Amino acid sequence: MVSMGCEDRNRMVSIIIPVLNEEKYIRRIQRNLERLDGEYEVIFSDGGSTDRTREFIKPPFRLISGARGRGRQMNMAADAARGDILFFIHCDVLLKRDVLLRIPENVRTGKAAGYLKIIFDSRRILMRICGFMSGVRARLRKIAFSDQGLMIQKDLFEKMGKMPDIPLMEDYEFSVRLRKKKIPLVRIDSPILVSSRRFKKCGMLRTMWQMQKFQFQYRMGMSAKEIAKKYGDIR
Repeated sequence: MVSMGCEDRNRMVSIIIPVLNEEKYIRRIQRNLERLDGEYEVIFSDGGSTDRTREFIKPPFRLISGARGRGRQMNMAADAARGDILFFIHCDVLLKRDVLLRIPENVRTGKAAGYLKIIFDSRRILMRICGFMSGVRARLRKIAFSDQGLMIQKDLFEKMGKMPDIPLMEDYEFSVRLRKKKIPLVRIDSPILVSSRRFKKCGMLRTMWQMQKFQFQYRMGMSAKEIAKKYGDIR
């Protein structure tokens, strides 16, 4: 990890991770991020953790704190970011060492927004199917969630009005806005390993069904606040 000056800003990726009561995963993701190649910074945006999450975040990682709300937390970190490429991820993921070398390659070839290939940390066939279908959704419908690793140029992010300040579905809504503006959302050639903890706790089939149902309900006009109440918090 390198602290960059203004002359290096065009090559720098700002990794943004919204967190809330993630003491179980916070040290693991830091160990993973320490091994990445490339020039980057990491900003953890805490939404009011009551466990030891903030205590476990150590320099050179940056920590900012504010009001709860994933979209709000992501925007707060984006405002503080020094890089011109923003890379939003969740706390319970793992990245390949060379991922940050691949992201600027996409930007240089005119691809302003992208996502990674999602792989769940479970060998169960249902989870493999879920990962595959997530890729299909992103490729065909141009809808990507931040657990897939959402990359976007900072100036474009700001022009798009930043992440919607809603309790849930903020990345879904943001993807829809990109699609309406005909901004391509491309897959970056690198996998992201995602925790299947929600599927394990709530049931695989039930969780897969709920994910599709919530997306449909949101498209049909149900508020993100109402969906968030149904979604629940598994931490």
